[in-house]
Amino acid sequence: ELCHFGDGKVVLRFEGEEYCGVLEKPGLHCPRQAYLTITGSCIFQCRYCTVWKNPGPRRSIEEIDAMVASVYPDIDAISLTSGIMTDIHEEETYTIEVVRRLLKYHLPIGVSIYPDPHTPFRLKDARVSEVKFNLETATDELFSVMCPGLCREDALVALRAAVPLFGRNHVFSNIILGLGETDEEMTACIEQLCQDGIIPVIRPLTPGGDLHDFQPPQPSRILAIARIQRSILQKYGLDPSQALTMCPACTGCDLIFGRDL
Repeated sequence: ELCHFGDGKVVLRFEGEEYCGVLEKPGLHCPRQAYLTITGSCIFQCRYCTVWKNPGPRRSIEEIDAMVASVYPDIDAISLTSGIMTDIHEEETYTIEVVRRLLKYHLPIGVSIYPDPHTPFRLKDARVSEVKFNLETATDELFSVMCPGLCREDALVALRAAVPLFGRNHVFSNIILGLGETDEEMTACIEQLCQDGIIPVIRPLTPGGDLHDFQPPQPSRILAIARIQRSILQKYGLDPSQALTMCPACTGCDLIFGRDL
């Protein structure tokens, strides 16, 4: 139970305990960040995704600038994600134009787009602070089924190239939990990423798109994988709490070691 006593002062009552706090004013999409989507449509048809079935418009640079200005200076970071309007290279070029407009806010900027192997170098040149290139699935076999037309190896190559450019704790990759992988396959994927200096963001499946009849992973499995992830992150000296932008700095959707457990 959350009780609001006015002026943003609250008490959270849970399992016989009381926790005092304040209501935090949101930025865009999440606390302390302007986190927004550039292009709301996509030419690809990943089976777990609804974007290609319900395409939205591309935001203009002016609109994005105005959105960030509307929450500045009450934010600590800017995060940009995007679909793909025509092809991955056009999307990257447009994203870099957006980044250049937003540099005037002097905040760390995180970018999550579908990369080619040279994308990390171009984003670094554009003064992006952190990157997230999503492998999406725990295995190559699942990726070929879930993401027809895309190349998981391109994302992996880009992730590995990004680590020496952006630094450890500043390169991330979403992995969806609940697509049919085993715990052993998920563990192996987490280990591979952490060994390469990449922080995996484990995203429990929200059934949708072509997978509307799938079941989301059970809470017990989510917690078990989170504990495995914590152990592997510690093994390789990675700390998501050092992230400046995007999912690890938000924690709204996922369990993040160093912040939640």
